[in-house]
Amino acid sequence: MNAVSPLAGVLSGQETAGADPSGARPAAVLLDMDGLLVETEHLWTVAEEELAASYGRTFTPEIKNAMLGHGIDTAVPLMLAMLGVDEDPAAAARFLLDRAVELFRAPGMVENRPGAPELLATLLAAEVPTALVSSSFRSLMDPVLDTLGREHFTVTVAGDEVPRRKPFPDPYLVAAAALGVDPARCVVLEDSTTGALAGLRAGCRTVLVPSAPDLPSLAEVAAATDAALATDASVVAAEASPLGGAAAGTTAAAGGLAARPDDVATLAGRLLRVASLHEVTLGYLGALAASEEPGVLVKEPPPG
Repeated sequence: MNAVSPLAGVLSGQETAGADPSGARPAAVLLDMDGLLVETEHLWTVAEEELAASYGRTFTPEIKNAMLGHGIDTAVPLMLAMLGVDEDPAAAARFLLDRAVELFRAPGMVENRPGAPELLATLLAAEVPTALVSSSFRSLMDPVLDTLGREHFTVTVAGDEVPRRKPFPDPYLVAAAALGVDPARCVVLEDSTTGALAGLRAGCRTVLVPSAPDLPSLAEVAAATDAALATDASVVAAEASPLGGAAAGTTAAAGGLAARPDDVATLAGRLLRVASLHEVTLGYLGALAASEEPGVLVKEPPPG
């Protein structure tokens, strides 16, 4: 298992090597962490509720849904705006991260999501390259890797190891580059529309396994992110990252690669959905990789 750094090369335009297109399997499977493979949102919720209470506010399900899948640089401005408070976003970000680290490291607090151990075991046995790709920082990813098993991942990409976190495509582009594969031949598995937008913008076949009802649409995620990044609060919040100001995610920092314009409606038409990880079998992934129509739900081929 190898951790990758922000200097993986893809953000400066480095080409990646494609895999043999004749095989009915993806070149790699790129997996989100929180909400997809492990249940940690309840731990984040504890920290978020405590932060809201410190402002004399109540943390609501609507705020939670809006924040799902975001990195701390965009999640904090969203939270503060929806709470209706004018507070220091850097201090808020530091509180959330420090409290989450405490909770993630507590024994037994991180739990596997249904179907996750079976899927990871299947991918390992089939020798399909994998990447764990999360908006969570390395200090949060490491305790989760101890729960999931580090042997299940070829590379890992944490949120503080890329200039811009989800919903920008940078994390998935960095993962594909580290694996030496074409993003178009990778399958991304996500539990939030925020993460799904990142996978789609990276050009990956993207499957949404919703972890919560009433997730915002891709268009809503894009609009909310644009609004959050238009404020100074997002830059200040990003400075709470170990990367400092680089994590604010300027176009220049990413070499412009992740900032290409896209039509969110077109991307929405390419997004696939399944009800649970139990539906994501090796046969399903192989059929998806072999399909020439990324917007068409591919059924698993019959045995034999």
